[in-house]
Amino acid sequence: MNSEFQKYFSNTEFIPILRNLETNRYWINENLLKVKVGKNTFNLAKSIVEIIDDYMLAKKESFERFIKDCIKIQKIEKANSTKAKQFISELIQPNVDARLFEIVSFSILKSYYKNQKIYWGFEKTKINEDYLILFKTGRTNANDGGIDFVMKPLGRFFQVTETLDVKKYFLDIDKIERYPITFVIKSELTEKEILSQLRSNALKKFSVKAVVDKYMNSIEEVINIPSLMERFKDVVDKGLLNEILKEIIKHSKVEFNYHEEM
Repeated sequence: MNSEFQKYFSNTEFIPILRNLETNRYWINENLLKVKVGKNTFNLAKSIVEIIDDYMLAKKESFERFIKDCIKIQKIEKANSTKAKQFISELIQPNVDARLFEIVSFSILKSYYKNQKIYWGFEKTKINEDYLILFKTGRTNANDGGIDFVMKPLGRFFQVTETLDVKKYFLDIDKIERYPITFVIKSELTEKEILSQLRSNALKKFSVKAVVDKYMNSIEEVINIPSLMERFKDVVDKGLLNEILKEIIKHSKVEFNYHEEM
């Protein structure tokens, strides 16, 4: 961050992050948070910390309500499946929190693929029968350069995103050297519209059609909100609604460092 900051503010004598290499501790440089108004100088550091603390408290309270709603609906799911279905459907919308969308998407897709099986083997006389299993590979929005979901035994990769920024898509494709990848996209646009928009923006950026084609051919499948809703309905029809709720609760608690037993 210090290097990036100095690229754009090369004339300033301050850097944004101070660190003690011996204790490996970090501080924000308060000199960059001092604002002069007339003859008075105000240090905004304390106010900013208070705002962050209030924001964290609000998010924590919001998340606790979400967890309690999940558990409450899970308990009444058999008696009122309509309410449970409506609750999950509301988490598959364009305006929902990105982290919750990723968790709910995974929970639905995991249940959707679990009853699908493939037959494979290295010899014709020795064929294996395996069900598809979807694994979540890390935290949501972790910015760890990883892939969100991985499927066994097919080896499919899934990446969840809420943007149509072609640079983000091509970066994800480059991570895995253009290995086929499925994008789960928080968008109500049709698959055709999404692919058309990505290709159009890519041609503006790269100009060379052959390069764009290589990237676009790496997109194995696009799963948008309508497609996710269809798969959710399919899973519910198979009686797996409660399983989805359990999965959402489990991964939400991990995601938000929620340790309280409920």
